[in-house]
Amino acid sequence: MQCTRKVTQDILWVGADDRRLAMFEGVYSVPRGVSYNSYLLLDEKTVLFDTVDRAVEKTFLENVAYGLGGRALDYVIVHHMEPDHSATLMSLLEKYPEAVVICNDKTKKMIEQFFGKAPNAQIVKEGETLSFGKHSLTFYMAPMVHWPEVMLSFDHESGVLFSADAFGTFGALNGALFSDEVDFFGEYLSEARRYYTNIVGKYGPQVQAALKKVAPLPVKMIAPLHGFVFRDGETIRRFIGKYDAWSTYTPEKTEVVIAYASIYGNTENAANILACRLRERGIAVDMFDVSVTAASEIVSAAFRASHLVFASPTYNNGVFVTMEALLHELASHNLQNRTVALIENGSWAPSAAKWMREILSPCKALHILEPAFTVRSALGAQDAQSFDAFIDALVATIPEKA
Repeated sequence: MQCTRKVTQDILWVGADDRRLAMFEGVYSVPRGVSYNSYLLLDEKTVLFDTVDRAVEKTFLENVAYGLGGRALDYVIVHHMEPDHSATLMSLLEKYPEAVVICNDKTKKMIEQFFGKAPNAQIVKEGETLSFGKHSLTFYMAPMVHWPEVMLSFDHESGVLFSADAFGTFGALNGALFSDEVDFFGEYLSEARRYYTNIVGKYGPQVQAALKKVAPLPVKMIAPLHGFVFRDGETIRRFIGKYDAWSTYTPEKTEVVIAYASIYGNTENAANILACRLRERGIAVDMFDVSVTAASEIVSAAFRASHLVFASPTYNNGVFVTMEALLHELASHNLQNRTVALIENGSWAPSAAKWMREILSPCKALHILEPAFTVRSALGAQDAQSFDAFIDALVATIPEKA
């Protein structure tokens, strides 16, 4: 039996939730599941907006058939070719062989690469508008948000922006299609941030370019391929503001994120003492043990916070393995505009700070405080004065109203 919801009078959500997926893209844990969104426009012509992951193919095809109600499917618009949105495209076209695929030239090539055959395709270009009856759609290319073929479309009749992976959120919908049916900023913003920073975060300039293209449009709704549909004007304004901050690498919050690796607890102790001293001064702190916390969580927190502290033992004359992996993740996601302090530990030849600086060196506009603080095996009374000086130097970079 079908499981669908109306987006507008003429547009139907025909997607599905997946709560059994353990790792999204094989990397990011999704303990709350994920949704694969697809939308069906019922006008003089019928238009399907994207398909779904193969894991939910049966539900999806049932939903599409129900939505069509015996009508033919005239068009399928492919905004994004990543397999979680295109794996069922050929299954759909087998059921509706007369459907025309609307896509750009890069997408058409990817369809041929993935499936080994060319679709019956209609190629659209930047700014082109197609009419399907009352509804007309204008297409906007959004390369590298987050694949090179991505495009967006805007429905002039309903004011819906079909945003591909932009404005997506991890988490199953659980029956709530619209963001105003849940406490989005209280319960789901962290998953929206984690989704953006890890999936799209590297491509801030490209996101900025896409935001500028859609800024003049009278958007009434945003319909992404993952997560909730946004229809409340204030929520849309606030969420676009978050995207603007994330894509310009502007901290959301004045706080210190402390990420540490510790083998026998001594580096952790230094991190804990630092956190206590900062809290005593009224400074917000978030802490992560990089050996037990998924990197995606820490990447998300780093995009949120103004100040970062990385504390690591020296390990094989380098950085401890989990800290090394995290720092490479942050560098690959193009993190910028942060103040960073480093703590290293070493019993005989401390060198972790040197290598942490090296890994972070490609990141733009990182202000790395010098000198790093060195722990020799364990903090002791002899370290009190120098550790206080390190903390004072960090605090001096934080606005008083933290």
